[in-house]
Amino acid sequence: MKTKHIRKGEIIQQRGEINSKVFHVDKGLLRSYSIDEKGREHIFMFAAEACCIADGQKPEKPAELFIDAIEDSIVTIYEKEPEPEFKGNAYIQMIYGLQRRVIMLMSSSAIERYESFLETYPDIAQRVPQRMIASYLGITPESLSKIKRKYRNS
Repeated sequence: MKTKHIRKGEIIQQRGEINSKVFHVDKGLLRSYSIDEKGREHIFMFAAEACCIADGQKPEKPAELFIDAIEDSIVTIYEKEPEPEFKGNAYIQMIYGLQRRVIMLMSSSAIERYESFLETYPDIAQRVPQRMIASYLGITPESLSKIKRKYRNS
C-alpha cells in the first residue's frame, strides 16, 4: 500500500496493463472508462473521496479499463490479493455502486438513470463535464440536456 498524488488528466491505469491495483480515493475524483473501436469513451464508474476504483479483471489478467484523474487527487494504492486487505466501507460501496449501475442500465429509462446518477453521486454532477455524465448514462449530451430540462420542470 502506498499513497500517491495524481494530477488532473493523469492516466493511472491503461487498458492492457497488468491489472494488479485498486485505488482508494483519499481526496479528489477518478473515473474508469473504456474506448470503443470508433474512439468513443464509455465511462464505467466515478470514484470520489472514500471510494475505491479498479478494473474487475483478476490481477493476472490485462486491464480492460483506463483509470484517470478528473481532479488533482490523492490516492492510496493497494495490490489486488485473493483476500483484499482493504475490506470495509469503501470496498462494499464500490461493489454496491457497480451492482446498482448494472441493474439500472438493464432496466431503466434514461431519465431514471439520470435520477439514479444524482442519487448515487450527488456532489459529482457539478464537478464533471456534462459529456462525461452523458457517457456514464449511455446517452448523447443532447439527450442529457433534454432530460435535465424535463427533470427541472417536473
